[in-house]
Amino acid sequence: MIDRIGRHPIAAALAAIAALLILASTVVVVPETKQGVILRFGQPVRLINVYDPKKSFGGVGAGVIAKWPFIDDITWIDKRILSISMDQQQVLSTDQLRLQVDAFARFRIVDPLRMVITAKNPDNVASALRPILGSALRNELGKRPFAALLSAERGQVMDNIQSALNRTARQYGAEIVDVRIKRADLPEGAPLDSALERMRTARIQEARTIEAQGLKQAQIVRAQADADAAKAYAEAFNKDAGFYDFYRAMQSYEQTFTPGEGKGASSIILSPDNSYLREFRGAR
Repeated sequence: MIDRIGRHPIAAALAAIAALLILASTVVVVPETKQGVILRFGQPVRLINVYDPKKSFGGVGAGVIAKWPFIDDITWIDKRILSISMDQQQVLSTDQLRLQVDAFARFRIVDPLRMVITAKNPDNVASALRPILGSALRNELGKRPFAALLSAERGQVMDNIQSALNRTARQYGAEIVDVRIKRADLPEGAPLDSALERMRTARIQEARTIEAQGLKQAQIVRAQADADAAKAYAEAFNKDAGFYDFYRAMQSYEQTFTPGEGKGASSIILSPDNSYLREFRGAR
C-alpha cells in the first residue's frame, strides 16, 4: 500500500482531500444555542435541536450529527430570545396629546419549520413583525389617555399589544415573549407646556373636589354628632330633670368663673338671691 501511494502521490493526496471534504460535509456539530432545519434539494426533511420549553436549554439535541454530504443543507436558527427594534412612533391619545413612543418586542422561534417555509430566516420575521408592532401600539395607546401610561394600567396595555402581535407571530413560527415601551414623551415646546398645564389644572380641580367632599362629609358627621348629643340630653332630661338642670348649671359656672387661657382673674359681684346661683344655695 505504501509503495502504491509512493508511486501515485498526487492521486493519494487527491483521495485524501476528497475523503476530508466528504467527512466535513457529512459530520456537523450542532451548537447548544442553535436549532436547524435540514434541507434536501431545497425541501425540509429533518429538524435538529428544536426548542422545547419543557427541556433544559442546551441539555438535549446539541452535539455531533451526520447528514448526506453535498445534497443536504442546514438552515440554522437561533434558539435564544431575539429583539425587534421599532422606529419612534407618534401616537394620539384620547386626551388629544401627541406622544413620541419608543418601544421594542422580544420573540423566540418555536416552530423552525414554519419559520423556514414562511420567512426563510429570523431577520425576515423581525421585518414582518415590526410594522405590526407599530400598528398595535398606535391602536392600543389611541384608546387611552396619557396618564394611563403612568399608572398600573400600563401593564394591561403591554399585554394587549403582546396578544395582538402574537397572532401574527404564530404565522411565522415565532412567539412574542415580551413587549415594552422604553419611552413615551410629549414633544418639546408648546405641546409639552400646554399638556403640563392641563395636567396641573386637572390635579388642582381634583384636589378641590376632594376637599369639598371632605368638608361636606365633616358637616354631615358634625350634624349627626350634634343630633345624637341633643337626643342624649333630651333622654337624660326626661329621666331626671333635676340632675339635668344641675349638670347644665355646673357647665355654665365652669365657663363663667374659670379664667380663659391668656386672661387674668376677674371678679363678679352678684346678689345672693340671684337665680343664677341657685345651685350654691342648696335645697330649701
